[in-house]
Amino acid sequence: MTALEIAAGVTIAEDDLVETFIRSSGPGGQNVNKVATAVQLRFDARNAVGLPERVRERAIKLAGQRATKDGVIVIEAGRFRTQEQNRADARSRLAALVAKAAEPPPPPRKKTKPSKGAVERRLKAKAGRSTVKRLRGKVEGD
Repeated sequence: MTALEIAAGVTIAEDDLVETFIRSSGPGGQNVNKVATAVQLRFDARNAVGLPERVRERAIKLAGQRATKDGVIVIEAGRFRTQEQNRADARSRLAALVAKAAEPPPPPRKKTKPSKGAVERRLKAKAGRSTVKRLRGKVEGD
């Protein structure tokens, strides 16, 4: 297969991917015990050449527990019964993770102030609640 093109300037080279086929877990009868159809895809994000530094760090952070201390992202795919389907699934999940990491950061939040009317309404409501609570107290009288 060829390199995975994620976005402009973001590619994953074929040499950066290591695939290992392992036995799947779950239902499937004797087939599960005999055939290694699940895929363990390892991507060394920290040493990848086709990723900018910002995308590289963000991908490792987004991977969470799927990333090792050395910056290797490990994706296991065993949903399907064939190696090819699991291989394509693992690659698409890796591509989605890196694409999410390649998105530009959101714009900074603009601070806003409450309007004068909103401040007045809030203070009036507080005063009203204060009066109600004060009137619930003991009756001072004769």
